[in-house]
Amino acid sequence: MRILVVEDEEALAEAIARGLRREGMAVDVATDGTTGSEKASVTRYDVVLLDRDLPGVSGDDICRDIVNSGALTRVLMLTASGSVTDRVDGLSLGADDYLAKPFAFPELVARVRALGRRATPATPPLLAAGDLRLDPAKRVVTRKGEPIELTRKEFGVLEVLLCAGGSVVSSEELLERVWDENADPFTTTVRVTVMTLRKKLGEPGVIDTVVGSGYRVAEPVRQVE
Repeated sequence: MRILVVEDEEALAEAIARGLRREGMAVDVATDGTTGSEKASVTRYDVVLLDRDLPGVSGDDICRDIVNSGALTRVLMLTASGSVTDRVDGLSLGADDYLAKPFAFPELVARVRALGRRATPATPPLLAAGDLRLDPAKRVVTRKGEPIELTRKEFGVLEVLLCAGGSVVSSEELLERVWDENADPFTTTVRVTVMTLRKKLGEPGVIDTVVGSGYRVAEPVRQVE
């Protein structure tokens, strides 16, 4: 899941980003409205955490732009005021959710995950390919019933490939969906991650390389309820 945090309190923004990264999310940060607006316009984020009171472009204007763009991006407004009037105002702008500061971090994570599920096609309880199973909610991967320990990036790559249902996913898209803006687009990070993922998944191979295009899951992908 790709997240943008737009918050002018730098310490808070970085704390939120660190916490969400520990939850396996790719997180970008903007500490002013102008930068936040630019990032939201060029990158497809699943969820934008947006402070209303920002220097430069206001959070309200960023929210309007995201809504008017027709993007599936979900907006979670963060604000120091939790009054009913402010909540109604934020939701009237098109925000999908509203959270007043200070907030409990587990609640923030729960709300972000809920919004993320709405930003993408519904994910089934389990994704399967052959004898491989991936549980997006529990973040568990098994093969032949045996658990496989994956890093957050390896899990993210496998989840994106399985969600693609056998379609080819380019390295560029994997980089965008699983990593954040600090990832070097010319790096071999994706190739190395896929290589280690293949080793952990074992034989027969699960991930095919489509030369010049990207990667896809070799086995037919099915949804398991």
